[in-house]
Amino acid sequence: MRIPRVAALLALLGLAACGTPEPPTPTPPAPTTAAPTTTAAPAPAWVVGAHPLPLRPDGDGRIEPTPAVLRDRHLPTKDLLPPPSDGRYAATVNAVPATVLARSTWQAACPVKAADLRYLTMSFWGFDEKAHTGEMLVNASVANAVTRVFGELFAARFPIEEMRVTSPAELDAPPTGDGNNTSAFVCRPVRGQQNWSAHAYGLALDLNPFCNPYTKADLVLPELATAYLDRSWRRPGMVLAGDATVRDFAAIGWSWGGAWSSPTDRMHFTATGG
Repeated sequence: MRIPRVAALLALLGLAACGTPEPPTPTPPAPTTAAPTTTAAPAPAWVVGAHPLPLRPDGDGRIEPTPAVLRDRHLPTKDLLPPPSDGRYAATVNAVPATVLARSTWQAACPVKAADLRYLTMSFWGFDEKAHTGEMLVNASVANAVTRVFGELFAARFPIEEMRVTSPAELDAPPTGDGNNTSAFVCRPVRGQQNWSAHAYGLALDLNPFCNPYTKADLVLPELATAYLDRSWRRPGMVLAGDATVRDFAAIGWSWGGAWSSPTDRMHFTATGG
């Protein structure tokens, strides 16, 4: 049968209108979530106690130049006790807890009874410009006076890097020459002698030892603190003749070892003169 011409024409027009079907628009892929990148914490500028020194014939560490990072020392403080919550100075005076006594250098042979020591906690400013809480063992007879002095240091924002009870292991550890712990009671004799140090009675303390080194002849302690022998270069944490720190201790009857000629013990304050 023949298709009428009109019908054929309409069929052709219908095909032209439909044309070739367009391909479907592709769906874009779902965005991928990149795995979060983790940034490693920066390595500390200096790890205290990590670098034992070669020994001299006298058993002390070899005196070496001060590492660049320690020439103007500003290491952060590691908190062992909760820092003051309000940023104000706070101090406590208590009998020495058994746990603290056990980790101290006290033993029965020491020249002071444990009952005659006191455990202090005191606020201090770190070199990181943050308030911290330190601990110290002192003789009971000077406990309140010591807390008053450290209150004055706190008010002046005098920086202290570390303040904790000295442990027995520290007395026998290989010298690293970089310690800066402010402490008082340590049961030991006077350096190079047989008689007990004032530290062994809790009647002396060492303040920022690295910033205020001990010197005698060619000996410098701590051994890496030679940069701090230049007392004309004034840096935070240093004790200088006639300054407020020396006056604060003098006000409670304590003298300063930095005024001695041999040895010159710039870190040392004492209630006994020795």
